[in-house]
Amino acid sequence: MKTAIVNIGRIVSGDWRDPLATGDAILCENGVITDVGTLSASAVEAADVVIDAGGATAIPGLIDSHVHITFGDYTPRQKTVGYLESYLHGGVTTAISASEVHVPGRPSDPVGVKALAVAASRCFQHYRPGGMRVHAGSVILEPGLVEADFAELVAHGVWLAKAGFGGFATPFEYAEQVGWARAAGMITTMHTGGSSIPGSSGIWADHLLAARPHVSFHVNGGPVAMPDADFPRLVAESDIALQVCTAGNLRTTLLVAALARQADAFDRLLIATDTPTGSGIMPLGMLYTISHLASLSDLPVEWAIAAATGNNARTYRLNSGFLQTGRDADLVLIDACAGGSQQDAFAALRNGDVPAVGAVITAGVPRFVGRSRNTPAPCKTIRVASCRLPMDFSGAAH
Repeated sequence: MKTAIVNIGRIVSGDWRDPLATGDAILCENGVITDVGTLSASAVEAADVVIDAGGATAIPGLIDSHVHITFGDYTPRQKTVGYLESYLHGGVTTAISASEVHVPGRPSDPVGVKALAVAASRCFQHYRPGGMRVHAGSVILEPGLVEADFAELVAHGVWLAKAGFGGFATPFEYAEQVGWARAAGMITTMHTGGSSIPGSSGIWADHLLAARPHVSFHVNGGPVAMPDADFPRLVAESDIALQVCTAGNLRTTLLVAALARQADAFDRLLIATDTPTGSGIMPLGMLYTISHLASLSDLPVEWAIAAATGNNARTYRLNSGFLQTGRDADLVLIDACAGGSQQDAFAALRNGDVPAVGAVITAGVPRFVGRSRNTPAPCKTIRVASCRLPMDFSGAAH
């Protein structure tokens, strides 16, 4: 399938070092981006679907790197069906499991935690809610796991490991298993801050520096933040990625972003939501945090978008997150909301507004075009200009 997006007003690359791409069009074919810039008339004519962006802004699909997946598009925590597909209407094209800790009656023995991770991973291999990519299956580190277990998990396709909800006496005891998981090639993550639910414990800088996971989960608090004095230590004494979440502490979100910039470590700043949890379901959570950073600090809008896209992709070794040739064709068209005070997406975000989502494309396939059911309509007209396929991408049902 070939999809061409034309008449784009601004292309945000997802790479904060080179954040804006030149041109006004993007071509996708067979699930990947094949051209970014200016398309010839013949290339547009050959496309199966042509989307007229109407001058709206194109960004990479948002990557939420902290979603509590269970099984299917259902969260028992909030007793809600279809939340992942709803997140897609908030511009989220990829969800990464923060561990299946909310599965009712989840096991804690070695055989059980391995089985849970493998089952969750396998369930989402070919299942895409609304077209979203879901990387599920994060083994929850528990006493009794041995080094060979991590090689076994990797052989079965599990590549995520989570510390923070196991039955260890102190958080320092996670360090050995985090090391085993890293040696096996897994991405390792660790709960940060105060206790979030029964069974979790407070984890601060000393624990993180001892374990050295790849990612400090909700470093700004999940939902309770660690002491302010710990943040400079994590930035200066480690290369741990610093994930800030919508369901955390906004003040420390701004603190972490400032510290990362000052240390020339902006690659390490990741945006996620930490949902669904007690804070609820947040289809627009990623956009909220982008708007918080863009409006409450001097962080450039395009950098805030990169923290929700390319930075996550680099940390988690994904091929999405960038509007570049050869990358997965996951992208979103955003704009200022109709009826608001601003006229384009960047001005809206700097104003603290959540932008309108006008189209979402995943794997090169338009999932809806025109307007999201979770945001107001865009100022600009985003439409399907032509379609050769027996499908309706106009979003008329939304």
